[in-house]
Amino acid sequence: MGISKTELFTKKQNELANIARVLGHPARIAILQHLVKINACICNDLVAELGLAQPTISQHLKELKQMGFIQGSIEGTSVCYCIDPKAWEKYKKLFGDFFADITPIDKSCCGPDCCN
Repeated sequence: MGISKTELFTKKQNELANIARVLGHPARIAILQHLVKINACICNDLVAELGLAQPTISQHLKELKQMGFIQGSIEGTSVCYCIDPKAWEKYKKLFGDFFADITPIDKSCCGPDCCN
């Protein structure tokens, strides 16, 4: 695989790409959806919720935490996680701005068989 040459892109483009990479696994989406749905911290109940092995869930939680989507604390042998509201709002705005900046294509630009 080639080098991505991230220096060729803006800080915002690189940040959006990193966020998209972290969100690129359905288990991470499921974890975030569960955290948003319960609107509380979770401690050790994701295995039952998602049906994945604990080491797998731990790896996904690590990725989400490194990106800032979630925050966690260690209490004894339990690790509790919840959505980081500041990061959530920041990423929501970044993607909102990104999608707002894209204007839908004029379907007549490519010919009659395009974009149907």
